[in-house]
Amino acid sequence: MTIDWPPDRGIRRTVLALGAAGLTVIATGVVLDVLWILGIGVWAVITAMVIELVYRP
Repeated sequence: MTIDWPPDRGIRRTVLALGAAGLTVIATGVVLDVLWILGIGVWAVITAMVIELVYRP
Protein backbone atom coordinates (compact mmCIF):
# COMPACT_ATOMS: atom_id res chain seq x y z
CA MET A 1 0.00 0.00 0.00
CA THR A 2 1.34 3.39 -0.98
CA ILE A 3 0.79 6.30 1.36
CA ASP A 4 0.27 9.38 -0.80
CA TRP A 5 -1.23 11.95 1.54
CA PRO A 6 1.50 13.95 3.39
CA PRO A 7 -0.15 13.85 6.86
CA ASP A 8 -0.31 10.05 6.60
CA ARG A 9 3.42 9.91 5.93
CA GLY A 10 4.03 12.14 8.94
CA ILE A 11 1.97 9.95 11.24
CA ARG A 12 3.67 6.81 9.93
CA ARG A 13 7.10 8.37 10.44
CA THR A 14 6.13 9.43 13.97
CA VAL A 15 4.90 5.93 14.87
CA LEU A 16 8.06 4.31 13.51
CA ALA A 17 10.34 6.80 15.27
CA LEU A 18 8.49 6.47 18.57
CA GLY A 19 8.53 2.68 18.36
CA ALA A 20 12.23 2.55 17.51
CA ALA A 21 13.09 4.99 20.29
CA GLY A 22 10.97 2.98 22.72
CA LEU A 23 12.71 -0.26 21.82
CA THR A 24 16.10 1.40 22.20
CA VAL A 25 15.18 2.73 25.63
CA ILE A 26 13.83 -0.68 26.65
CA ALA A 27 17.10 -2.33 25.62
CA THR A 28 19.06 0.30 27.55
CA GLY A 29 16.90 -0.25 30.64
CA VAL A 30 17.45 -4.01 30.46
CA VAL A 31 21.22 -3.67 30.01
CA LEU A 32 21.58 -1.15 32.84
CA ASP A 33 19.02 -2.98 34.99
CA VAL A 34 17.15 0.27 35.68
CA LEU A 35 13.42 -0.25 35.96
CA TRP A 36 12.29 3.35 35.42
CA ILE A 37 14.17 3.56 32.10
CA LEU A 38 12.55 0.30 31.07
CA GLY A 39 9.15 1.75 32.00
CA ILE A 40 9.69 4.84 29.87
CA GLY A 41 10.52 2.64 26.89
CA VAL A 42 7.44 0.50 27.44
CA TRP A 43 5.22 3.58 27.57
CA ALA A 44 6.79 4.89 24.35
CA VAL A 45 6.00 1.62 22.56
CA ILE A 46 2.46 1.62 23.99
CA THR A 47 1.98 5.19 22.75
CA ALA A 48 3.19 4.23 19.26
CA MET A 49 0.76 1.31 19.20
CA VAL A 50 -2.17 3.46 20.33
CA ILE A 51 -1.40 6.08 17.68
CA GLU A 52 -1.24 3.33 15.05
CA LEU A 53 -4.55 1.84 16.20
CA VAL A 54 -6.40 5.16 16.46
CA TYR A 55 -5.04 6.79 13.33
CA ARG A 56 -5.31 4.33 10.46
CA PRO A 57 -4.59 6.00 7.11
